[in-house]
Amino acid sequence: MPKLIELTELELPEFGLPSVEPHIPAETYWQRIKCLRERAALHDYDIFVVYADREHFANLSYLTGYDPRFEEALLILDVKRDHKPILMVGNEGIGYVKISPIFDQLEVVLYQSFSLLGQDRSKSKRLEDVLREMGIQTGKRVGVAGWKHFGPQEADTPALWLEIPSYIADTLRHLTGDSALVCNANGILMDSRDGLRTVNELDQLAWFEFAASHVSQGVRNVLFSVKPGMTEYEAVERMKLNGIPLSCHLMLSCGERAFLGMGSPSARRIQHGDPFTTAYGAWGALTSRAGFMVADASELPAHASDYVERLVAPYFGAIAAWYEHVGIGIPGGELYRIIHDRIGDAFFGVGLNPGHLLHLDEWVNSPIYEGSTETLKSGMALQVDVIPATGTAYYTTNIEDGMALADDTLRQEFAEQYPEAWSRIQARRRFMMEVLGIQLKPEVLPFSNIPAYLPPFLLAPTKAMRVAQ
Repeated sequence: MPKLIELTELELPEFGLPSVEPHIPAETYWQRIKCLRERAALHDYDIFVVYADREHFANLSYLTGYDPRFEEALLILDVKRDHKPILMVGNEGIGYVKISPIFDQLEVVLYQSFSLLGQDRSKSKRLEDVLREMGIQTGKRVGVAGWKHFGPQEADTPALWLEIPSYIADTLRHLTGDSALVCNANGILMDSRDGLRTVNELDQLAWFEFAASHVSQGVRNVLFSVKPGMTEYEAVERMKLNGIPLSCHLMLSCGERAFLGMGSPSARRIQHGDPFTTAYGAWGALTSRAGFMVADASELPAHASDYVERLVAPYFGAIAAWYEHVGIGIPGGELYRIIHDRIGDAFFGVGLNPGHLLHLDEWVNSPIYEGSTETLKSGMALQVDVIPATGTAYYTTNIEDGMALADDTLRQEFAEQYPEAWSRIQARRRFMMEVLGIQLKPEVLPFSNIPAYLPPFLLAPTKAMRVAQ
């Protein structure tokens, strides 16, 4: 039976910001490469190629700690032989590649066609010659990972669909002599069932908590300071961005622009009564909130005066139920059903997966879909992400925050190795359970500094939703 939800005055604690930035050690990168080689060998690949560019960097960064800034890059692994991993970069990557903790153990190759237009191309060989020298030859089976893989509902031969630039795909196919030997192997890294990036090490989770603390604090700063008369740009200044690389465009918009959902800020001045939305995403974290620029229900649009009762309260009840059910061993389909049993009516307009896996990229994959039997695992980083799109005067409401699942052993290691972060996590759990009335399983670790905190009226940010006590 759905619980009673209420809007009431609440005190949101100051959870604090990290004083220590976690780092991923070189040994972890080598272990990831070792696991990738082993998994690729099971698929009988001879060579494994990982493509990356500025937008699609996460697989390469996961394996090496290097992310292309202006260019493309390729990581080439010899699956059958213990050869140094080969990293191909452009002109500007040659210097930046030293960011990788395993830089001195990679074979770094300058390939200038990865560079921006107009830059020097005179010092590197043609792609065909470079790849041939790296062992990509007739009869070799090549697995390719970019950022996406496909299923039988999308193509008759999904394994042959490559989501990398044609000039690379064409060259690989030419060198192997058979296009069927060059396969989309991105699932080894990103499949929601068993992809290598779906379960994280302790250090990675600690870094996600570091990022989430800063990101959510930025959104919190906006929620408690935004006022009519500010421009959207001025509202974003309240976030106090600290330079963690973004995982998506920063979003903040109001008025009619708010209905676009993903709009970047503009010089438009925020007006009393505006619908309002903001989202800030950095590597490993994203937080979003939405509501109206009013102080109470009397200031809402005439056709949405019951905004809280009609939309926000049932939405918060669904999110609370999601949080209470999520845990290790839970099938994703159960979380889908929890949301759609409560707010599946067409009025709410919930279309996307109600939650997904989170990593350096904002959305890795999702085991949470209708009928899913995929079970959640310890070490997974998840995003609670349920966005109503009513398309009406009620606009929307929104809670998006990051969290992780950790079994007894992982929780003990977290507490011992990252005590400051662990203290924040425990404080967030207490707030959610004791103040918001959301009862969490022991394995649920909230990473946000506004954990499930939902103030529907932006001019009254201390009034938020909770499960009635």
